[in-house]
Amino acid sequence: MRGKGAALLVALLVVAAVLAAIPSCSAAATTTLPKKPKPPASPPSADTSRRTPSSAVFPVYGDVYPHGIYYATMNIGNPPKPYFMDVDTGSDITWLQCDAPCQRCSKVPHPLYQPPKNRLIPCENPLCYAVHASTHQKHTCESPNQCDYEVQYADHGSSMGVLVADTLALSLVNGSAVRAPIAFGCGYDQLFRKPEEPMLTDGVLGLGFGKASILSQLSSWGVIRNVVGHCLSSKGGGYFFLGDDLVPPSGLTWSPKLRIGDSNYYSPGPASLVLGSQSLGSKLPVVLDSGSSYTYFGFQPYQDFLSAIKRDLSRQPLTETSDDKSLPLCWKGPKPFKSVLDVIKYFKPLILSFGNGRKARMEIPPENYLIVTKKGNACLGILNGTEVGLHQELNVIGDISLQDLVVIYDNEKQQIGWGRANCDRLPKS
Repeated sequence: MRGKGAALLVALLVVAAVLAAIPSCSAAATTTLPKKPKPPASPPSADTSRRTPSSAVFPVYGDVYPHGIYYATMNIGNPPKPYFMDVDTGSDITWLQCDAPCQRCSKVPHPLYQPPKNRLIPCENPLCYAVHASTHQKHTCESPNQCDYEVQYADHGSSMGVLVADTLALSLVNGSAVRAPIAFGCGYDQLFRKPEEPMLTDGVLGLGFGKASILSQLSSWGVIRNVVGHCLSSKGGGYFFLGDDLVPPSGLTWSPKLRIGDSNYYSPGPASLVLGSQSLGSKLPVVLDSGSSYTYFGFQPYQDFLSAIKRDLSRQPLTETSDDKSLPLCWKGPKPFKSVLDVIKYFKPLILSFGNGRKARMEIPPENYLIVTKKGNACLGILNGTEVGLHQELNVIGDISLQDLVVIYDNEKQQIGWGRANCDRLPKS
């Protein structure tokens, strides 16, 4: 972890390099943005020396089942236009389906994003290098005047396009309004599992900790501190926030944020996994990912978990059913289940213990790994990660297991926190 001085220097260098490609911030009269180095290009026109980083909170919509996504409305462009965006802490790259023109786009809730003229991010821009590093691409572009990207996801979806510059309109909790410059993907070629079906979202909001993420970009401008949090309700909906003003002062379990390889995953470190009183493994690499609807275990932990579950259920009035394709493994009871509360008595809680000296624990009760389908069956929301192309040792804790938790990804203090919370109403600053 670098010292504060080095981190500040890096941030300032990045900001100085991108000013030529990204329009300046504009703020309400009551607040202004911090001064930036003065490159030959146009610096912010207003006095930008008095801003204190604030925070922004957004309602979240969607659910784990049946929609399989949590999303928020982001207002992008000049004038700002609303777009529904998948809240994704598992990636850095933000993108919108884009009329550039679009080669392969699906039906989305709003008109396709139309990029402003002459706002392409050039290939040699530091943010282009950051995008390619985040997506493990070789740093090459079809033209020096543009930054090409391609991002692929575990569900085999993908987006291909170019990086463009525009503005993001934010209403901050201190009462001010800001239009912050951002760089993101104009996606003109998307691949989805079911391209014929209308999408619930217009794109993805990448909230990882890499330099290319919207979170890092807003932090580099001094609009917010480099902190993001979310609270996803099991009833559907919830909220997420940018900045640290809404971090609960107490009631959270914290673990140091550790890096896994060269990926920008949010990881609380290696963990031991216990179901009831049975150990399912130790020193397991774990990441938290709000862009994943379900939880995925690595090959061996999944096999051990499945064996333990089936052994426990052998003495219960549940039988496996193959006529429900909602998820790979489902059970039916003596009569259809009406809610997950009807079935949790047959299952045991999972415990993740992170070996960081403080023994941070995350409990995953049955209601955080089961769903009840429209057919009244109970289905397992923990899946085999190797079957979707994840590394056989990687364990991804997705939305189903993060429901009714406030989860904080604090890149300022390099730590991740979580705690039980009411996610059905917006927090007060």
